[in-house]
Amino acid sequence: MSLPMSLPMAVPVPMPAGSLEAYIQTVNRFPILSAEDEQALGRRLREHDDLDAARQLVLSHLRLVVSIARGYLGYGLPHADLIQEGNIGLMKAVKRFDPSRGVRLVSFAIHWIRAEIHEYILRNWRLVKVATTKAQRKLFFNLRSMKPGLAPLSLEEVRRVAAELKVKPEEVVEMETRLAGREVTFEADDSDDEAYAPVHYLAADPAKEPSRVLEEAEEERVNGTGLQTALAALDPRSRRIIEARWLREKDASTLHELAAEFKVSAERIRQIESKALEKMRKLIDARDAPRALAAPAAL
Repeated sequence: MSLPMSLPMAVPVPMPAGSLEAYIQTVNRFPILSAEDEQALGRRLREHDDLDAARQLVLSHLRLVVSIARGYLGYGLPHADLIQEGNIGLMKAVKRFDPSRGVRLVSFAIHWIRAEIHEYILRNWRLVKVATTKAQRKLFFNLRSMKPGLAPLSLEEVRRVAAELKVKPEEVVEMETRLAGREVTFEADDSDDEAYAPVHYLAADPAKEPSRVLEEAEEERVNGTGLQTALAALDPRSRRIIEARWLREKDASTLHELAAEFKVSAERIRQIESKALEKMRKLIDARDAPRALAAPAAL
């Protein structure tokens, strides 16, 4: 089989189609080139576009692709597919090989082989992409080997991995969580009567019905607008008291804390709060009163 014409070079090489064991035995029979032969073939390819030289360079390194691809079997993808993607990377490396630099092709090719395999894994390992940024890709391909066991990483281990890979600890935790997940078929195989797939027990949530979602979103928007209008009508001190007492999701201020802030008594803060709330109630329709006005903090 030859490479698709979209690639920069088409070199007939054996591909892992059919028996993988037979393919591996075949590529292991190709001789390893000496440094002198490799230099000579590289010059023939670079100076004369000699495809026979390119073929010999590729064939002598196919066993390298098999070895590298074997290291990525833990991602659940077929070994043959990993090898074929690695072969594409090898051919790209041969195309760009410059013998005048004094570097052996094997050192240069490893980067291209791994790059193609990495891209293949990221495209196919999951429908939902698990690694999109540079830091995530580094974690994706190193975290498994750096974990001491199957148990989740401890805080100390998370910090060690983050320091070694030069990423943030929270990125390590996030990638570990992603890698720990697995895909579940939505509908069970018809041949498996005992299978329990999500389709068997997931039901539509009435609260998520599109018209209701839109209605609630509009109601929340109207309430928020009314609340902002009412707050804008207050003087700065009253607005500060209402926001601190009623509009925080947590850690609401107490009367005594606000009394210390404004250097007045707690009773005075209560009076200002009461008047401000009364004014706001007159500006907001009772039916659309915002849910943000929850119970205040304890005195």
